[in-house]
Amino acid sequence: MLGIEPRWRALQALASATRPHRHSPETGESRHPTVRVTRNRWEKWPAGTLFCDIRGMRRLAICLSSVLLIAACGGDDSSSPTTDGPVATDAETTAAPVTEAPSTTIDPVALATAYSEPGEFPVGVTTLQLAAGNQVEIWYPAVEGSSGTESYDMRDFVPEAIKNLLTADVPAVYEYAAQRDADVADGQFPVVLFSHGFSGMRLQSTFLTSHLASWGMIVVSTDHWSRDLFHVLSAPVGDRESAVGELLASLDLIIAEGASTTSRFSGRVDDTRVVAVGHSAGGGTILGAASDERVDGYVSLASGVGIGRDTDTTAPLELPAKPSFFMAGALDGVTPPDTVTRPAYEQVPGPSRLWVIDGVGHNGFDDFCTFGNGTGIIGVAEASGLGPLLEAQPQLKTLGEDGCLPPAAPVADAFPIIRHAVTAQLRAWFGIDASPVGLGPEVAGAYSLAVEIAEKA
Repeated sequence: MLGIEPRWRALQALASATRPHRHSPETGESRHPTVRVTRNRWEKWPAGTLFCDIRGMRRLAICLSSVLLIAACGGDDSSSPTTDGPVATDAETTAAPVTEAPSTTIDPVALATAYSEPGEFPVGVTTLQLAAGNQVEIWYPAVEGSSGTESYDMRDFVPEAIKNLLTADVPAVYEYAAQRDADVADGQFPVVLFSHGFSGMRLQSTFLTSHLASWGMIVVSTDHWSRDLFHVLSAPVGDRESAVGELLASLDLIIAEGASTTSRFSGRVDDTRVVAVGHSAGGGTILGAASDERVDGYVSLASGVGIGRDTDTTAPLELPAKPSFFMAGALDGVTPPDTVTRPAYEQVPGPSRLWVIDGVGHNGFDDFCTFGNGTGIIGVAEASGLGPLLEAQPQLKTLGEDGCLPPAAPVADAFPIIRHAVTAQLRAWFGIDASPVGLGPEVAGAYSLAVEIAEKA
């Protein structure tokens, strides 16, 4: 890991060559109000002027975001002035002539790890419910001083009869830093919708969802009854279309919470900035949800454009003209990148980006490989003597093991890469960063696992 001082210098260099923007990721048109950066939050400012107060910022990453957003506050006026509002000064001045930014070499490792560690905000988490009864988990930026540890036990997400059989003394709990029902930090925050995969559940990728909250995003994840672990092992309810409806209902829920004067989210939800993230079958769900005009773009993890679609349909696949980011594991045997993810990237309209991470399998994008001493959910079941039952369900066994066993790399190597890439992409789409940080081909060799990177406009 790069030290604080070298990384800070590299990111300062990056900031001096970039300018702020607040544009729609789809059209490039100005869309959002001016942003004010304060000690620990982003807030909308009604005037057309930029204000800066970075004295209380405690972490390097937030300092980065402040200079990317408001480079003029640093006193270096060498880059191009913004075209959507004057920069605040003590006195009226004439704009300086435009000059080219200095050429600076930036360490790719500093860029590639800019968002791999938690952000400025403590994380809050709460559980709400859709009108239909689906549980919805929400991670969010909490007020300063919030602390604690949250956890979930995957055995609580299976039918009671199966839970009673999972008696092995092996790890089946995922822990992370968060405080349940903490107060929400001041400010308005963009929304991330998360859609889990087949035999997953709303908490399955907490390694990522809680991380995004620490970087100033409200992350909303609902259980999909057509494919969550409980219903797969009992009786599924619904289909792909109902999953899309559930995801959009979760968006309606958080918007309503933001509008309610009695909710902890009152006035905290920025519903003009919404992106969907989905894993595996969730990739198909977010593609459907991206047709909703409120959704600005989508991030597809270990998935493709036809996942979960009715194989009997002859209707053409509708691909929304929204920005997209596809991530895959090179060892994924469930949704192989060469036959699923790469063709999806090539098929969708631009702009789009593709990352294929070496040594990562299907479950490299969820928490499950941390269970069973690294053998995943299947390891928990086998340690409990359910091996013969699993042999009768080879598809479920393959799905549960993929990415957890050698030759796959430990997920501890993959998680920082995924955290950085998704966070960096969302920050760029949300207009927090002037341009994507550490997502281009220059960072492909900066990790312990090689990454193939492709981009198209």
